[in-house]
Amino acid sequence: MEALAISPATLASLIIAVSFAAGLNVYATVCTLGILARLHWVVLPGQLGALEHTWIIAASAALFAGEFFADKIPGFDVVWNALHTFIRIPAAALMAYAAGSHLSPEQQMLVTVVGAAIAAIAHSSKTFARIAVTPSPEPVSNIALSSAEDVGAIGLTWFATHHPLIAGAIAGTLTVGLIAVFASTYRRVRAALVRISRRREGTS
Repeated sequence: MEALAISPATLASLIIAVSFAAGLNVYATVCTLGILARLHWVVLPGQLGALEHTWIIAASAALFAGEFFADKIPGFDVVWNALHTFIRIPAAALMAYAAGSHLSPEQQMLVTVVGAAIAAIAHSSKTFARIAVTPSPEPVSNIALSSAEDVGAIGLTWFATHHPLIAGAIAGTLTVGLIAVFASTYRRVRAALVRISRRREGTS
């Protein structure tokens, strides 16, 4: 059994990576963590070890199977991801809270908020990507994108339990990059709206 050396940096990296993975596919993330803990391949920090219970693994595996197909149907995948705003983000926050159960109340609240924020960024990027890809007349792009997200969630979760510092750095870099993309997109949309408004004022 491989026990994680829980230093503050290790715990923070684990939470960052797992939260990002949950934002992509929370069922795959929970199922992977549960199986790894159940097989004694890793000891999860704090109360996160509760994920090794049979019913949690079975439920998350069943839900992952459902999402595996639902998330690859053009059009429906956008609705599916929109609804999962109310699942992925709270679930990531709950896992971060459980992982930090040995921390002080203030620190535990901080890691919970960080976990929710990172999951929200990953989830939002996934949703926006689906909105951009869905108009494509062929389903291949949807299937490829969804499959890449599934593999990414599982791979990042496994990596976080074996190499948390590296996984946290990867997820942190992706998070910062996505924030920069969102900010740039917001500025461009705002500038375009301002130009349209000025043209309308000029023609009135």
